[in-house]
Amino acid sequence: MGLLDGQIAIITGAASPRGLGKATARLFAEHGAKVAILDLDEAQAEEAAADLGAGHIGLACDVTRKEDCDHAVQVILEAYGQIDILVNNAGITQPLKIMDIGPENYDAVLDVNLLGTLYMSQAVIPHMRSRKSGKLVNMSSVSAQRGGGIFGGPHYSAAKAGVLGLTKAVARELAPDGIRANAICPGFIATDITAGKLTPEMKTQILAGIPMGRAGEASDVAGCALFLASDLSAYVTGSEVDVNGGSLIH
Repeated sequence: MGLLDGQIAIITGAASPRGLGKATARLFAEHGAKVAILDLDEAQAEEAAADLGAGHIGLACDVTRKEDCDHAVQVILEAYGQIDILVNNAGITQPLKIMDIGPENYDAVLDVNLLGTLYMSQAVIPHMRSRKSGKLVNMSSVSAQRGGGIFGGPHYSAAKAGVLGLTKAVARELAPDGIRANAICPGFIATDITAGKLTPEMKTQILAGIPMGRAGEASDVAGCALFLASDLSAYVTGSEVDVNGGSLIH
């Protein structure tokens, strides 16, 4: 028995082989879900879906374009007839200092991380409301809680803090409709985004601030997403769950 047997999940930004989205997609599939992987590149999304086995689909979707989000949801509903879970994982980061953030940097980071989360949520909510059931899982970051300090710049912290506010407000508004919304705040996770961009000194410094003494793995975040997407968390909504090895204990 899988925790997600018979359920349909959408995961955005899930084509990157070693990313959080792909790890979450793999775990969801193992627990019986059919997964729709959304990413900018259609071929990569299809390949990632095929990796999971038969019955999963990959679609091109730019989450910053409302029409893309609406179209993807329409295609998924035609394919499966229902959507139970949305994981808003698509995100980008930039390691800029405050005075180096230009309008185009701000727009890029805020749009993918925050506007994309809003647009995708808007795309699935009417269907979820009609069934009085649905789970939204949004990806924030420890950098939203501690004010950066790992990799992303202040605009990244702001975008991910925005995800927390959005998650809580959506959870409050949609609770009467049977829809839950929660956020995950990963700490330092070893993924393609961080690979090769940290000097050994930076890595030593980061690990020194983590009581568990190791970087997180994508699977650590996937496990938390599974909890929030399943009935194990039936009474959990509007929460932010820390997955950071203890780096934010306070």
